[in-house]
Amino acid sequence: MTPATGMSPPATHGWADIATARHRTSPLRWGLSLFLALAALQVTYFLFSNPRFEWPVVGKYLFSPNVLQGLGTTLVLTVVAMVIGTVIGTIAALALLSDFKPARWAAQTYLWAFRGTPLLIQLIFWYNLAYLIPSISIGLPFLAPWVEWPTNAVITPFLAALLGLGLAEGAYMTEIVRAGLSSVDTRQHDAARALGMTPTKAFFRIIFPQAMRFIIPPTGNQVIGMAKATALVSVIAMNDLLHSVQIIYNRTYEIVPLLMVAVFWYLVVITLLYAFQSRLERYYSKGHRRDTTQVVPASEQA
Repeated sequence: MTPATGMSPPATHGWADIATARHRTSPLRWGLSLFLALAALQVTYFLFSNPRFEWPVVGKYLFSPNVLQGLGTTLVLTVVAMVIGTVIGTIAALALLSDFKPARWAAQTYLWAFRGTPLLIQLIFWYNLAYLIPSISIGLPFLAPWVEWPTNAVITPFLAALLGLGLAEGAYMTEIVRAGLSSVDTRQHDAARALGMTPTKAFFRIIFPQAMRFIIPPTGNQVIGMAKATALVSVIAMNDLLHSVQIIYNRTYEIVPLLMVAVFWYLVVITLLYAFQSRLERYYSKGHRRDTTQVVPASEQA
């Protein structure tokens, strides 16, 4: 009993009790877990009991040379288009953040044009560029060209796919890089200037490494989206993963099994990209992770 109030003091518990406390599982959570488990079982049963999936046909074409060649084309398009988009996006982001108005206007016009039109239309446009420009030449304006090539010989389906995917991706990467650079405290710029660093050195040594922590997560999502967006190049006769299975099922009429082959390889690629993205995020988040170390009261320390 306390002398002042005549009441018993409230019970006190150690911090360890609070740290190891567990939430009670409500009946609603149990019900939801049971529902999800039953749904997963139902989907699994549907996939393996429905004969129309024709799993033996899926296994037959899963490692077909034509399918693997299409998978390789998809991976090459994903990597090269993302490199093009990242380079263009970084340059355009720096233009948006600069004080040079013509550069800002050019970057804004680029964003307006390539974010405002569907990717499929851009791919078809680049594939049919020869309709507007029959030949590509090098020379001085208003004079006879020094060298000239037919546009169809230069803009192959592969190059048209890279132009469409890379330029469209650059528009989205512009906003991602711009947001990442803007997230760095302006005092970091002042500190780099006080140390006598040139703007270029300050950007690559101080600003850009800190911005990467904010750039990596959305960029990882863009890479995953790009891997799936490459399926659109099948409309311009580019032999990617989807187009390779289309060629086969147009001959055998086994549409669903061949689509499941494409689904399998897309899921494999996306899973690997997810894992790589997670490792990259952990690397660039060093020093910024939440400290989950349990705090022990001084009275309990040895």
